[in-house]
Amino acid sequence: MFDQTLYVQVPATLANLGSGFDALGVALDLYLEVSAQPATRDQLHYTGQGHVPNTPDNLIHQGYRAAWQALGEAHPPHLAIWAHNPIPLARGMGSSSAALVAGAALADALSGGRLGLDGVFRVTAALEGHPDNVGPAVYGGFVAALADPPLALPLPAPQGVCFVLGVPAYEVPTPLARAALPQRIPYADAVYNLARSALWPAALYSGRLEALREAAKDRLHQPYRAHLMPGLEAALERVYQAGALAAFVGGAGPTLAALARPEQIEAIRQAMQAYVGEGSTLVLGLGEGLRWKAASVPSH
Repeated sequence: MFDQTLYVQVPATLANLGSGFDALGVALDLYLEVSAQPATRDQLHYTGQGHVPNTPDNLIHQGYRAAWQALGEAHPPHLAIWAHNPIPLARGMGSSSAALVAGAALADALSGGRLGLDGVFRVTAALEGHPDNVGPAVYGGFVAALADPPLALPLPAPQGVCFVLGVPAYEVPTPLARAALPQRIPYADAVYNLARSALWPAALYSGRLEALREAAKDRLHQPYRAHLMPGLEAALERVYQAGALAAFVGGAGPTLAALARPEQIEAIRQAMQAYVGEGSTLVLGLGEGLRWKAASVPSH
């Protein structure tokens, strides 16, 4: 049995970036923080956003067990886990992905790094099904990713920008958002999104950030989910008028994300107020990828 405390940090993420449905994502500098110690049975001690029951079926332990299974270990060491989660739940900011990645990272640490970052990504992308959340949670920054075959490639991170987030008080569960999508889409809409999703890496590599306004436009998911997020279309128009470089729904929503330069932050926050209602606005920079370290076991 190991005799250290393991510490893991995993960033919040925004998936899709508008046009890059299930393919593009970005990490934010808001982190799930987890510590773990050896135990005689699996335990979870949770603080932070929402309520997560103390059961072995939590997402962190699920990611932990899936990673050990990928390593061919059927009986991993039991863990007592302390998790502090500032990432809003069911708001499209990658809270589920962060939890799964944290669990897999704990297994990677205990195995002596046998998975590595790429292995953690492969395990959690298969488990979570959303590589555009998992990719940036593992590698940080902007990432292009797919689940089958599992592959994630970091993209350049622009300097001097941040994200302004409008987080409504209500939830949009991912299954509900998925159910709103049609089984078939017009060919023209597929072409529309393919062209704009290709603009994201082109704009980031070239530094042509003014192209991101066009790159974020979408016809595949946001229009079909708009009824789940009252006032979305008007809010998108207002944040662009306020100077946003790009604006889109984070993941399944309802968080509205705007990429902004510092001088645009306050105007964009004001433009989001009607959409946010009793929720909140956040200003966050780009996040780093998952980090873990080990230290001697302290007494809790």
